[in-house]
Parts: sequence; C-alpha cells; structure tokens
Amino acid sequence: MTDRSSAGDRSPDAPLAVARGLVKRFGDFTAVDGIDFEVRPGEAFGFLGPNGAGKTSAMRMLGCTSPVSEGHLRVFGLNPEVDGPTIRARLGVVSQMDNLDLEMTVEQNLIIYGRYFGIGLAELSAKVDELLAFGQLSDRRHSKVNPLSGGMRRRLSISRALINDPDLILLDEPTTGLDPQARQLLWERLWTLKSEGVSLVITTHYMDEAEQLCDRLVVMDHGRIVDEGSPAALIERHCPREAVELRYRTEAQQAEGEAAAARLGLRADNLRDRLVVYTDDGDGLVPKLEVEPGAVQSVLVRRSTLEDVFLTLTGRSLDD
Repeated sequence: MTDRSSAGDRSPDAPLAVARGLVKRFGDFTAVDGIDFEVRPGEAFGFLGPNGAGKTSAMRMLGCTSPVSEGHLRVFGLNPEVDGPTIRARLGVVSQMDNLDLEMTVEQNLIIYGRYFGIGLAELSAKVDELLAFGQLSDRRHSKVNPLSGGMRRRLSISRALINDPDLILLDEPTTGLDPQARQLLWERLWTLKSEGVSLVITTHYMDEAEQLCDRLVVMDHGRIVDEGSPAALIERHCPREAVELRYRTEAQQAEGEAAAARLGLRADNLRDRLVVYTDDGDGLVPKLEVEPGAVQSVLVRRSTLEDVFLTLTGRSLDD
C-alpha cells in the first residue's frame, strides 16, 4: 500500500477533518444538531449510536455528497462547498449499501473504478492484483459479483475504495447484515489497514465493532454528541468495572431487585427483559439481589461495555 503519512503541503500532524457546530437539516427535521469533532491522521475514528442518531448524515457531509446546512467543516483543510471534487479524489468511500456492478466480474469492478480516477491500465494491473490479495479475493477474480456472499462483497467494496490510495477512508456501517465469521474477517482487513497507517472513519451501532476498531469515537443520540473519547476511557468514565445481568421470573421481582440495588448505592438499568446492575464485584453482588429463593432465572456477570455507556448517557440501549 502507498505511504499515507502525509498529504500535500499540510503538516502531517494536522487533523484530516475538522467540524465545528456542524448541522444537517432536511426540511424541518434536524439530523445533525451542532456537533464538533476532529479526525486525526492514522487513527480509526468512530461515530457510535443507534439508527437515526445522525451518523450517516455526518458521514455524507464528510464525503462531500451532502451539503452542510450550517456550521464549519474542513476536510484536508479544504472547504467541501467549493473543493468537493478535490476532496472526493482523496477519499475512499464504503457506503452502507454496496453499489457494485453485479453483472461485472470482481476484477472489472476494480478496473472500471480505477479508470474513474484516471489511473492508467498498466498501473491498474499491479494495483488490482494487490487489492485482490488484500481482500482475499484473488481466486474470485473472474467471478461475477451477483453470486458472491455478503462478506465477499464488503471486502470487494473496501478493496475498491483503496484503488486511488486515499488519505482517508469512510466506512458507513461496514458489517451490517454480515454473519459473525464474515464480520471477523472484515475486521481483520480493517486492522491491516490501521497497521499500515490508513486513517478510517467508521459509523456503527455495534458496540463490539466500535471497541475492536476505534481508537477514538463520539457517542451520538438524536443528532447530538453526548460524549467523546477512546472506548476504554468512555467505559471507565461512566461505568464500574463489571455489569451483572439478572433475569427475574416476574416483573415484580425485577422491581424488587432494582430497589435492592438502589439500597446498596448501585446504579441499575431496569430493561424490558432483565435488570443490569453496575459494580466492581459482580460475583459478590449476585446473592444480595436474590430477592427471594428462585426469583432469578439466570445471571450473567460481564465486563462493562460501550452499550452500558450508551445506557448511562441516554437511558436507552443502542437497538431501541
């Protein structure tokens, strides 16, 4: 892959993207409501939040495919309103929905996309070989796209986004709809890019994906940023070390368990199907929440996650 440690005449330490008071409106609806963020060179930066939080709208403004309604946005130090084509030439974009040409082969999809950037056929030949190997698609070079699995298509979309040696890659919900094995393989490909110094912006509503891939992220809800930091810092800031999930036999018993947690001075989230209590000693807490013999059907003691952070910040889960 090409060295992307710097771009143009800008300082290699300068943010790749800067937003201040960024707003996106669709008529009377405000999808992005005055957010601030920076994307730094060499990092994987994430937008975490449920569907409808404003993640994709923010991504489209970054990608210069949706105009800014209000606020300040600069990408590579350039203004998307006047420098959109220049910015897009330096971006790699993987959208939520694959927009591959289904009737063409894997190789043809890469070649045609490379020609959009004016890359010569001689240079493209070597680049296509490299990208097919990166996406673990060399044996599918002459296969039509239509019969490929979802995971293969996503790997092809990412490989195609690298054809122009971009300074920044935008990935919108990159693993939505994939099975666990395909998600893991895609994560491995993205980790490879990170290790080579590629800068990534990822939107996701999967907490494990954000924890695995993002160096730093913003948590979004209803178009606003509710907090920012590394996954570890956000968890440490908002949650004790462990979370205890208890499933009670009745709603009344679950309410009693919540009251017992409150008497112990512990925060508890009373969800539809379970009670989640946060503590530094999960195993020691369980007997104190057994409100009567046999009341608890099942118990899970786990480490706190970004899902718990989101519950703390917004009062609802990421899939609500």
